[in-house]
Amino acid sequence: MMIPDGAMGAADILGADDVTIEPVTVPEWGGRTVLVRGLSGTERDDWEASIRQLRPSLTKKGEQEIVLNQSNARAKLLVKCIVNAEGGRVFTDQQAPALGRKNGKALDRLYDVASRLSGLSDEEEEAIEGNSETTEGGDDSPSSSPESSDAPEPSS
Repeated sequence: MMIPDGAMGAADILGADDVTIEPVTVPEWGGRTVLVRGLSGTERDDWEASIRQLRPSLTKKGEQEIVLNQSNARAKLLVKCIVNAEGGRVFTDQQAPALGRKNGKALDRLYDVASRLSGLSDEEEEAIEGNSETTEGGDDSPSSSPESSDAPEPSS
């Protein structure tokens, strides 16, 4: 296989500035601006794990299936994506329940931006909306994991 000239190496990839932050005006919160950034790979994995649960299959005895735990899924994403002017998180994961009690229209607006910046697929978004079927898996399926206890990331 021929490697093209200019192909990126590890240092190039790790050094690339690939963080996208977008300001979002929230009329429900006095017209103030909230900064939203896309998830890192690790944050996306943590978020996906927080909304999936492994349970015994309802249709296949002895097997397990993955189901979505849609409870507060938007706020669980937003606590990872709302940042300050330096790009550091303003919420901890543990603050998702409190954020989830805020205005649904405002959260939906921010969620739409966060999901777009994070590259969430239409299927993932439809699943959060409750429009998808249960996904089945065998014993090698990922199990649900408790929500990460990460504190806000320090600004860099």
